[in-house]
Amino acid sequence: MISAGTGTADDKTPRTERGRRTLRKLLDASAIEFGEKGFHEASVSSITRRAGVALGTFYTYFDSKDALFRALVRDMSGNVMSSARSALAKDMGALEIEEAALAAFLRFAREHKEIYRIIDEAEFVDPASYRTHYETIASRIASRLEAGGQSGELRSDLGELEAWAVMGMNVFVGLRYVVWGEEGDANGDKPLSPDQIASRVNRLLANGVAPR
Repeated sequence: MISAGTGTADDKTPRTERGRRTLRKLLDASAIEFGEKGFHEASVSSITRRAGVALGTFYTYFDSKDALFRALVRDMSGNVMSSARSALAKDMGALEIEEAALAAFLRFAREHKEIYRIIDEAEFVDPASYRTHYETIASRIASRLEAGGQSGELRSDLGELEAWAVMGMNVFVGLRYVVWGEEGDANGDKPLSPDQIASRVNRLLANGVAPR
């Protein structure tokens, strides 16, 4: 189950624990529905059936399928960042932080593979949420790289461009090894775990690709 994140418009935000549980059911059901069918083929009636709530209850929380989709994108984006934060410890070095954050993201994506389809569809269904999702993650990575530069653990000239490069690498590694299949690579026939994948990516960050 996806943990609770951002939900509805202020005037529809549930005030009770029961209401919050119902909202959570709708968000979880919509993640499955949108992940399986895509935005255009998904229906409110099917989402409410999955959630086990009455069709009329849906409109207590959302004005439309579009509103639910926007809330789901915000919710999933928040959970991606929460999963990364929860894997970090204060005593970690700069490279350790990047490795732990990537491993946490890969574990999250393995449990919620639908996130890739949902975020991709957001580019066309809700471009603002799509852009905010990536800009927010890139900003967090840039802040971590800057902190590593200030501590002397990383180069001092790392910034937004490098943050987007790191994020892009992480996203596509997850696509290949989590969404498309937990398979080995050309150097071995055993499936790679999130920790192994993160370690390999981290080695690339630390050493680059040029021979030394």
